[in-house]
Amino acid sequence: MDIDGFIEYISKQKRYSHHTVLGYKTDLLDFSDYCHKYFKISIQQVSHREVRSWFSQLMDDGFKPRTIHRKSSSLKSFFKYLIIQGAVLQSPMDLVPLPKLGRQLPKFVEEKSLDILLNEIEFPQSFEGKRDKLIIDLFYQTGIRKAELISLTIDDVNFHLNQIKVLGKRNKERIIPISCSLIETIKEYLTYRKPSLESNLLITSKGKALYPKLVYNIVNENLSKVTTLSKKSPHVLRHSFATHMLNNGAELNSIKELLGHVNLAATQVYTHNSLEKIKSIYKQAHPRA
Repeated sequence: MDIDGFIEYISKQKRYSHHTVLGYKTDLLDFSDYCHKYFKISIQQVSHREVRSWFSQLMDDGFKPRTIHRKSSSLKSFFKYLIIQGAVLQSPMDLVPLPKLGRQLPKFVEEKSLDILLNEIEFPQSFEGKRDKLIIDLFYQTGIRKAELISLTIDDVNFHLNQIKVLGKRNKERIIPISCSLIETIKEYLTYRKPSLESNLLITSKGKALYPKLVYNIVNENLSKVTTLSKKSPHVLRHSFATHMLNNGAELNSIKELLGHVNLAATQVYTHNSLEKIKSIYKQAHPRA
């Protein structure tokens, strides 16, 4: 019941994303090395004391509480797997306290800034220009994740019903409605799209599937034209989608379904941004504010 068995289990049976599998494997190998080096035991033999010792060492080395929580998730999943396999009776993680996380509100781009980017700033009349504008528009109008955008195929776009089919985490499909204007943007892009063996909707200039770094660079470069936010990533556009939907009256449950969240708690973080807007309006409008 080793790490390799667990990695095979989460990649083939649980079908976790490649990014998640790689992160879990790195965390477990690091912890395993720590156990061998300082306690001369295998990872299957550890108690809560060794885990707490590792976390303390990580914090002394400057790791942030959020990173500790992520590594804790890796260990929790691993020991849960060992319990299922009958290798251990109890998870040592049950007795491991975690550092408190400071609340971080999602960063988002103002509505007027995205209006300027998509309606006033000229994108090149070329394949790359049409593609890059479509990438920004898709992120902002649908709230999809970077990996979901990359995996979109032409067949995922329903031009008659004005909707797209998205394959999200854990291979869960969801349908997202899109505007007529976005449909026209997709059609225009397709007239520039070069023949390719790839079924992906969005491709590189060489006809290959997009890769994460390229998508990030495209978003970062274009958002830099309209915002001074320090973080200008695809996920900021996802945050912008959710925040603007909520600010304009959308129900939280509807936003949850559109984002592909498993539970409402993950979506509720956007209510804090909405509350900040309400406070701002109150201060501006009330004579005694």
